[in-house]
Amino acid sequence: MALEIVNSGVRNGLAKAASLPSRAYVTFLAGNGDYVKGVVGLAKGLRKVRTAYPLVVAVLPDVPEEHRRILVNQGCIVRDIEPVYPPENQTQFAMAYYVINYSKLRIWEFVEYSKMIYLDGDIQVYENIDHLFDLPEGYFYAVKDCFCEKTWSHTPQYKIGYCQQCPSKVQWPQELGPKPPLYFNAGMFVYEPSLPIYDDLLSTLKITPPTPFAEQDFLNMFFRDVYRPIPPIYNLVLAMLWRHPENIELEKAKVVHYCAAGSKPWRYTGEELNMDREDIKMLVKKWRDIYSDKTLDYKRPSAANNNIVVPSATGAKKLNKARATRYIAAPSAA
Repeated sequence: MALEIVNSGVRNGLAKAASLPSRAYVTFLAGNGDYVKGVVGLAKGLRKVRTAYPLVVAVLPDVPEEHRRILVNQGCIVRDIEPVYPPENQTQFAMAYYVINYSKLRIWEFVEYSKMIYLDGDIQVYENIDHLFDLPEGYFYAVKDCFCEKTWSHTPQYKIGYCQQCPSKVQWPQELGPKPPLYFNAGMFVYEPSLPIYDDLLSTLKITPPTPFAEQDFLNMFFRDVYRPIPPIYNLVLAMLWRHPENIELEKAKVVHYCAAGSKPWRYTGEELNMDREDIKMLVKKWRDIYSDKTLDYKRPSAANNNIVVPSATGAKKLNKARATRYIAAPSAA
């Protein structure tokens, strides 16, 4: 993985950087909390599976210099972005920190890459998934989500017990109109950066009322016509282990998403609901083993073979302060 801090102002220089490949993984980081540990774990996990591509970390201005330096030292490309906000109204998000996630839309601006795979910071990759970059272009690829969680209680899907994970269990009533379109989890997806799409995303956001699942709902709406499902092995949301075990082959999971309450491996206690399960304990240990493995730390190329210039984190921080007019500090849960 390359060692680099990059500014997000690419519009005046769209030529592809010679030192960068045309494909990359990308994740998102906000605030000064402990999510940086998740990103470090992800970087080491990708290194363990011998990916051919770098990990880009899109960071908001409130990510401290210390955390930026940690990521650079783990071989990440740290990319500064400015916050994106939905229209202001009274919509209550399912989680308070979801509003921060609209800033993920900035990654469509990373046009020095022809294709990227987005991964949330609480995801770990346990088998090489570089082959996903070879999926046909022009589509948005992600894993189908589930409607069975209480945070979906505002929807007709939850109220009638309908879920796309088991559509034959409860049929969609005709009186409710057309069946809901397929709905994906936005913690992992394969996409193509594009300035026209980026501009369309931001202009559409300005006229789209926020909904409880924030940017995930928005992305589902925006990419509805080009969405193509991929198997759950590419984004195993832990709650699927107890909600839809019939659809899960745990031993085949290539990507695990630690998004269930209490499942973050770097702060796991086992006390929350479902966290005392043996499969959860195994997956937490699996993540921790990678995170603590010093042999997976980034090995910096020798000066003689490395022509990449690394701007100081202090300089990047000063630049952020000059460019950002306002931002919301991410809550510790984010």
